[in-house]
Amino acid sequence: MDVADPLEKTRVGSEEDAPVSAEEKKALVRRFFEAQARGDLDALDEMLALDFVDHSPLPSEDSDREGYKSSVAEDHTAFSELRYIVEDQVAKDDKVVSRMTIRRVHDRGDFVGIAPTGEEYEAAGIVIHRIVGGKIAEEWSEGSGILGLTQQRLEQEIRERERVEQELLVAQRIQQASLPKEVPTLEGWEIVPYYQPARQVGGDFYDFFELQEGHLGLVVGDATGKGVPAALVMTSARSMLRAVAQASESPGEVLRKVNDSLVADIPPNMFVTCFYAILEPKSGSLRYANAGHDLPYLWHGGDAEELRARGMPLGLMPGMGYEEKEIELDAGEGVLFYTDGLVEAHDAKGEMFGFPRLKALIAEHSEERSLGAFLLEELYSFVGEGWEQEDDVTLLGLEHSATLS
Repeated sequence: MDVADPLEKTRVGSEEDAPVSAEEKKALVRRFFEAQARGDLDALDEMLALDFVDHSPLPSEDSDREGYKSSVAEDHTAFSELRYIVEDQVAKDDKVVSRMTIRRVHDRGDFVGIAPTGEEYEAAGIVIHRIVGGKIAEEWSEGSGILGLTQQRLEQEIRERERVEQELLVAQRIQQASLPKEVPTLEGWEIVPYYQPARQVGGDFYDFFELQEGHLGLVVGDATGKGVPAALVMTSARSMLRAVAQASESPGEVLRKVNDSLVADIPPNMFVTCFYAILEPKSGSLRYANAGHDLPYLWHGGDAEELRARGMPLGLMPGMGYEEKEIELDAGEGVLFYTDGLVEAHDAKGEMFGFPRLKALIAEHSEERSLGAFLLEELYSFVGEGWEQEDDVTLLGLEHSATLS
């Protein structure tokens, strides 16, 4: 039976448990910082204990050795010229305390949501390491780094917010400049537009086209999206409608031609809904076609009914056809055109204004007062004080006010 040499066992154990001097501990920590500066993950792997714990990770980081190495790798995807400068070190018992400065250039990628600036960034801090068996077992850190990064992120967010606000101001000016300067005056007819832009500008528009033989084109539309893109798409669609309308007395044909032209110019995933009608003032005839827009309401005799016509929004796909219909408006009858900012408005409880409410209000409204003004009063009463308007609200009322001779 073999018996182990007790002297051999003692000799092996003493090598594993040999004490590490204070200078050796400080040198280990300095090599640890140098490996971080180089992004040498293999060297870090050699120096970290298997049960290493980081007591000061960022919220997005894990506290174990793999999480620590990942955070070092992420630093190098965002920063170049990393330098860890040890200003002072103290070693006592199993801990090493390092006062240090970290310098790095943020020129490679995003870091905690901050885009690369190309500037050198400096942070000061105190880092404590616990050394066990010649390995780094734990780390605690405290410094100015996160505070500085947070301040930098706030500054970027302020600049971004200012840029967005400037874009919204430009979009609003584009919209307002595109709206008609005057409302057509027609004997026996009342035309009343209402336009209330939201703080976040959308793509609402309305317009009038003076056509041959005294006919009048009326259009209400809405470009998807918000801000400058929506305002530009709205302006483009409005210009095309105005140009094509002069050459055709068919609402369906006008929408078809505008759609084919807009498909080639409109950005992906954007489109325009609109309702286009041509009024013959003498006869009261109203011919219309719809490009995926919310259905207008015809009001007469205490009732309200939708004006339906099939058609896809403009700019989605070429070769679309648009159904054309015709009605005749008698004295006391009218049509309300509108955009979805009205029906999709929400009150403080989250309830939507909705189509059923709009239809009922139109049916009950009195001819003694303007339908548009009445609906806006009802809308503001519904949403209450402090309403944060979500979208533009556009209304266009057309009423046959008297029988023509």
